[in-house]
Amino acid sequence: MKNSVLSVLMSFRMLTVLLLGFSSGIPLALTTGTLQAWMTDAHVDLTVIGVFALVGLPYQFKFVWSPLLDRFVPPFLGRRRGWMILAQLALAASIAVMAFCDPIASPGFLALLAFMVAFFSATQDIVIDAFRIETLKPEELGAGSSTYVLGYRLAMLTSGALALILADHLSWTQVYLIMSATMTIGAVTTLIAPEPEVREKPPTSLRDAVVLPLTDYFKRAGALEMMGFILLFKLGWMMASMMTTPFLIQTGFTKTEIGTVNKGFGMLATILGTVAGGALMVRMSMKQALWVFGLFQGVSNLAFLHLAQVGVSMPSLIAAIAAENFAGGMGTAAYSAFLMSLCNKRFSATQYALLTSLMAGTRNFAGSASGYLAKTLGWESYFIACTVLAVPGLLMLLRYNRWVRHDTEEAAI
Repeated sequence: MKNSVLSVLMSFRMLTVLLLGFSSGIPLALTTGTLQAWMTDAHVDLTVIGVFALVGLPYQFKFVWSPLLDRFVPPFLGRRRGWMILAQLALAASIAVMAFCDPIASPGFLALLAFMVAFFSATQDIVIDAFRIETLKPEELGAGSSTYVLGYRLAMLTSGALALILADHLSWTQVYLIMSATMTIGAVTTLIAPEPEVREKPPTSLRDAVVLPLTDYFKRAGALEMMGFILLFKLGWMMASMMTTPFLIQTGFTKTEIGTVNKGFGMLATILGTVAGGALMVRMSMKQALWVFGLFQGVSNLAFLHLAQVGVSMPSLIAAIAAENFAGGMGTAAYSAFLMSLCNKRFSATQYALLTSLMAGTRNFAGSASGYLAKTLGWESYFIACTVLAVPGLLMLLRYNRWVRHDTEEAAI
């Protein structure tokens, strides 16, 4: 019998996931948009600012050291909480040191510090993902995914928008020190949260920590099919979202209109969609959620087709942005929950890091091909193509019953 929506969303586990999501989201903007604003304020050369994008590489390659976090256990707080508190303390310290760096006098040192922040942030993400997988019950995976995303988005507003607002009234040193202090939220949460109880024995050697997650995954029925599904499920939606800003500019909307509706209202719609998706998944099976949210996600692209036909229309713009972001949020809730359900708790850090790296491959492919397709097809045909690209992923769900892990999911309906 499934729990009530309210009892799941109001549980201590969900509060823990929310606050850990906030802790995960704080560092990202501090090494990307907010850091770029600081460097621009300091009149750093644009070429140098562009090169700083490389400091984010740890996020792309976090699967490389994730086996270490499955294999070794710190001498305090346990396998998950021990690594989390170490990463959070390292983040607080490295962000604080960044606060006293001079972008003009020491750009190399600032780049090193930003890289360290990205590395510790990626490490924290690995362990928090594993913590979520091992803490949440199967029926809580959808709600847990949406709650985590909500915390993450609120953190991005804090270290992104709020940090920029503060920078108009305070020095950048003070802003980064305040952002460093926000990491105490995650640290306190880590200290009061219980360590996950995992019956499976952790890997006993580094070789096992590297090899066993792969062999465990590929011995499952439908392993390659699931990889295909991971690559395809959000492909059409990502292709559409990648070209949203260029499309709106070419359509004739002003930058103020785009910023207000796409960035501001769009983020709110994403948060609402993610929360709604998680709440609905308390009462839905994983298979149902992937079907329904995936279909909504694909059809939402047609709102941009309508906008391409009518031209500059604020009601149509608001409707398109609301549909795309709300549907994307719902799809993300189901998609993340599905990835979590695939992980063996014995080495969930490594498996989830690998699966999300595969997901990132879809985003990179979508980004590289979207501009060419939009230019070649024209906007109307492009958004039709994005809608059609949702079909292969949905059709793969016809094979879903073959993929289900019976220890993590109830029988598919």
